[in-house]
Amino acid sequence: MSETLQIGGELREGEPFMNDRQRDYFRKKLMAWKGEILRESRETLEALASDNPNLADAADRASSETDRAIELRARDRQRKLISKIDAALMRIEDGTYGYCEETGEPISLKRLDARPIATLSLEAQERHERREKVYRDE
Repeated sequence: MSETLQIGGELREGEPFMNDRQRDYFRKKLMAWKGEILRESRETLEALASDNPNLADAADRASSETDRAIELRARDRQRKLISKIDAALMRIEDGTYGYCEETGEPISLKRLDARPIATLSLEAQERHERREKVYRDE
């Protein structure tokens, strides 16, 4: 099954799956995403460091602490996302990127473009989510 992927304004059909150009595209996309997350993290840490926690009003202190806790939880999610991005970059290097961990089949380029850290094909992901729902409902 041939796929298409638009890169740099070009649409190419019938290319071999996960060829050098596609790997390079996803490597750059993942690195840019990681860079953006790290930049946002630095900005958050700077903002948290410059905040004045010595607020006189108890309600203001509580609100400030709640904001800090929310921000730190968001940063923790971003940290986990960075580890998934790093894992995807390692899969690009070892040649396993773009292949479903469950079936070994190629993950659609459209799915990878939308979610470059995907490790399951859409079909395998849907099966996984259905199984999770069944176990959660029991």
